[in-house]
Amino acid sequence: MSRAFSPGLQVHSSYLVQKRRELPIRGEILVQQGQRVEGDQIVARAKLDGELRIVRVSDELGIAPAELAQSLTVAQGDTVQQGAVLAEMRGLWGLFRSTVSAPISGTIEFISLSTGHIGLRAAAQPLNLTAYIAGTVSAIEAERAVIIETQSTFVQGIFGVGGERLGIIHLLAVKEDGIVDVQHVPNDTQGLILVGGCSPTIAALTKATAGGAVGFITGSIDGATLSAYLGYDIGIALTGDEDISMTVIVTEGFGSVAISRRVLDALRQVDGMSASINGATQVRAGAQRPEIIAPATSVAQHDRCAASNGLVVGARVRLIRVPYFGATGTVEQLPHELEQIESGAMARVLRARLEGGAIVTVPRANVELL
Repeated sequence: MSRAFSPGLQVHSSYLVQKRRELPIRGEILVQQGQRVEGDQIVARAKLDGELRIVRVSDELGIAPAELAQSLTVAQGDTVQQGAVLAEMRGLWGLFRSTVSAPISGTIEFISLSTGHIGLRAAAQPLNLTAYIAGTVSAIEAERAVIIETQSTFVQGIFGVGGERLGIIHLLAVKEDGIVDVQHVPNDTQGLILVGGCSPTIAALTKATAGGAVGFITGSIDGATLSAYLGYDIGIALTGDEDISMTVIVTEGFGSVAISRRVLDALRQVDGMSASINGATQVRAGAQRPEIIAPATSVAQHDRCAASNGLVVGARVRLIRVPYFGATGTVEQLPHELEQIESGAMARVLRARLEGGAIVTVPRANVELL
């Protein structure tokens, strides 16, 4: 059971990536099998039903629901503009007039004489699905999905925020263990994915965002800096939907940990090239890691991930569950017997000496090799 652990983060200079791009509802596929597509190309589209707004006409006019038919100025199926009169009621001798107007533009979906309500459906919203990665369409599921594949430079991060972005890889002039500050960030970062260093300052992140950067890949980040960048504290169970213009991916952990040389070596080969990135992270069941996908390079020496010796005493590991998320250390012991963990369950564990010297006991499934 020495191999009962999560594998290390993948770093490849030539790796076959396959992406399933799926519509949430049935729609129209715009590409054909075998077709070459670009990352920003729309490969499928659908229409999402617009909002259904209920207008309580009888209540607003002060009439019984059964009287609604006499007040209507529209019929089911009519298309109306915002502000158009839906119903009106004239008082004695026509001296007083009360009206109910459409709160939004849309189509009259129903008129209920039992409730006195009108259902107004807003126009359908188009949903365009892009390829995300440049590659070849390898398969199509009619009206629903396409699978795109490409041989690529593929790098995984340990944590990220922000969704899918396309940009140009740009290595920063900073050392692997250097803290990224404003002087390291170019003034014009439009469309760039910045790479390098560790523990960027909030000033550096702000400058990169203001300059138009779409991505920031670094070794680590301080929790307070991340909160300041987002504007709120964030959990680490599920990310990717944050309302930010620049996706941030860390490759090593939290705090001040240098970006790994193997990540830098791989991304240096694609410096100046177009890449696709996604900061979405899920650290529980069905784990999802942030990713960087760029054109494949021919430098085979970078095609490696975790060490091949497996989980042994002396192996370098990273912890991937709270409360030690992102911490790195060395395996000190690998007990053969099951031990009770904090949840009360019995599991195979290991004891690791962290960088600060503390020895912790964690389930083997909660670590990955470095």
